Amino acid sequence: MEYPHVAIRGVSKKFGNFKALDQVSLEIAQGSFTTLLGPSGCGKTTLLRSIAGFYQIDEGEILIDGRVMNDVPSHLRNAIMVFQDYALFPHMTIKENITYGLRIRKTPQEEMNRRLEKTVQYLDIGMLLDRMPGQISGGQQQRVALARALIMEPEVLLLDEPLSNLDANLRNAIRAELRQLQQRLRITTIYVTHDQSEALAMSDSIAVLNAGKITQIGTPSEIYYHPSNKFVASFVGTVNFIEGTIVDVDGQTIHAETKGLPILIDREKFDEGTIKSLERSKKVLLVIRPESVKILDQAQKETTNIFQGEVDHYIFEGSNIRYWIRALDSMIIIDMFDPGETGVRNGMVRFRLDPSKVHLIAI
Repeated sequence: MEYPHVAIRGVSKKFGNFKALDQVSLEIAQGSFTTLLGPSGCGKTTLLRSIAGFYQIDEGEILIDGRVMNDVPSHLRNAIMVFQDYALFPHMTIKENITYGLRIRKTPQEEMNRRLEKTVQYLDIGMLLDRMPGQISGGQQQRVALARALIMEPEVLLLDEPLSNLDANLRNAIRAELRQLQQRLRITTIYVTHDQSEALAMSDSIAVLNAGKITQIGTPSEIYYHPSNKFVASFVGTVNFIEGTIVDVDGQTIHAETKGLPILIDREKFDEGTIKSLERSKKVLLVIRPESVKILDQAQKETTNIFQGEVDHYIFEGSNIRYWIRALDSMIIIDMFDPGETGVRNGMVRFRLDPSKVHLIAI
């Protein structure tokens, strides 16, 4: 019988009168990287700590490898957690920090040495073993905290915003290293963050939480391009919302309009259930990412989904210019990539919505 490596079934958790988790269910595949994404206070860290066994849940079940963990103490779950603040012992050397859990378990010295050598090779921290935590950088401390977890050879690795204390460049470098290491070792990993770009870059699957509930589960591309509701669309990346009305649906195209202007949307990316729900005159929210809108030159002769607006302001970000365009009684955000030194637009501009990248949410 096949079952998910980690299964969360109808889990609820209260702190006094506050319901931190409300009937949360989630299945996590063996060897996958799953991110719990959401704003502060949404319940993601509570769920992670419940999986680790630090919190006793009020309702539901938590299973690891098919075994119910509800009454299993945290040190017997083999679900090891890496904390946001690393929690290294300042009076121990790096070697002593990494091997602390094995020494508590009275692991034979030969086995301890074998695991230590393998783990420090994975993370390239062999040169740090004789130093103290106060003598190494934040990025090195993060690697040591990860090594202390990996040396235990956990079934499930739990990561609670482990990169949040690092500067932007180092955070980007280490998240790439962490993802490569996870793919190499194939450890089932559950990662908590409020950083959308981090979730999109690292995950096989993302569970978006809000107010103690999971609002959507999907791959990074599903979450980004096919959000299930306005909260997910607005929380995961920058987005334009345009109110529209369904006019017609034919074999290839969804015909909508906004402010009396027609918009064509490719229907092939929508499932049949969604298509059947699109009745004539139905109010919808058009969801469009800034990179799915193109500012046109005068020579470009596209005729569908063309609109006109006035540049309100822009910011130059190096690889792209982000524009705010007054159009359709709204402010449309457009990203223009590789603009060059003379790429700035001002005044009135024409722009086109990509019909293959317009998503619909029912109002």
